[in-house]
Formats: sequence, structure tokens, C-alpha cells
Amino acid sequence: MQAIPTAIDGVFILEPKVFGDSRGFFMESFNRRAFAAATGVDPEFVQDNHSRSSKGVLRGLHYQLEQAQGKLVRVTQGLVFDVAVDIRQGSPTFGRWAGVELSGDNHRQFWVPAGLAHGFVVLSESADFLYKTTDYYAPQHERCIAWNDPALGIEWPLAAHGITAPLLSDKDKAGVPLSEASLFA
Repeated sequence: MQAIPTAIDGVFILEPKVFGDSRGFFMESFNRRAFAAATGVDPEFVQDNHSRSSKGVLRGLHYQLEQAQGKLVRVTQGLVFDVAVDIRQGSPTFGRWAGVELSGDNHRQFWVPAGLAHGFVVLSESADFLYKTTDYYAPQHERCIAWNDPALGIEWPLAAHGITAPLLSDKDKAGVPLSEASLFA
């Protein structure tokens, strides 16, 4: 496994070793020792989630203020643009974002530590999105920052994939600007 640092401290793009031939492929999607050796992080995962979304669905930017979750995310089918936003007050990269395309073909993963907001948009006809979390889902602690907050300047590749407007849940439509969000100390 290779861990590629991003512009945000602690956020990594992970490229696993994939062994393939005419029959298909094999890869370890998670190995605790390899992950710790590559990233310097040794998380304890408590929950696995799997979502399927249609083209143009944008989920995020989500975080839990209490019971903050670190997330190891990957796509097994389809293509998404995945984003992490540093919302840790006092962080040298506060308000900055890092993004990566994840797909069933590139096998990449994205490590988003606790203290960051997370979101993704589906760029293919559909996508299966899997993620491990370091704490349990707690809807009473969940918050949402507006995906299109101009202060963040996230370069979502919507137009390049024929998406004129993302499909949002009511919760995501109610996302607040970073300037109004409850943040990590």
C-alpha cells in the first residue's frame, strides 16, 4: 500500500497493491499493519457502511461534532469525486479541501481523519461507496456544511461529467456556510 499525502495534514490517498490477470484481480482492501506503516495512523474501526447513489447525487459535507468519525472510504463500482475539508480551528490548513477521484477501476481509497467534513458526488451512472468509521453514526451530533460554500471554493467536476445541478437530500440542502458552522476546537 502506498499512502500519498494531500495538502491537508493527516489526509491520505491510498493506493493498494492490486494483483490482476486474465481471471480478474485481488487486493487487500484493509490491512491494519500496512495501513499503520503507510500512514502512521492505527485506527480502530467500529462500523462499515455501504451506499449506492445515482449520477449527480452529492452527499455532504458531513461531520459529527461529538463522536467525530475518521473514515476510510472507497468505491467498488462507479466513479465519485470525494472531498475532505479541514474544519479544525487552529489547524494550519483550516478551511482548505483535498479531493480525489475514487472508482472501482482505480481501487484508490481516501483516509479522512476525525475533525474534517466529508462529501462526495457521483460522476458515473451509479456508484457503490463503502466506508469504515472510527466511531458510530450519531444523527443527533451530525452537522452539514454547504457543499457550494464560496469560502471553500471546492472545484466539484460537475460540468465535466454532464451534471448541471447536483441531487441533494433535504439535510444537504440545509447545509450552512463554514462561517456559520459549529467547528472543532
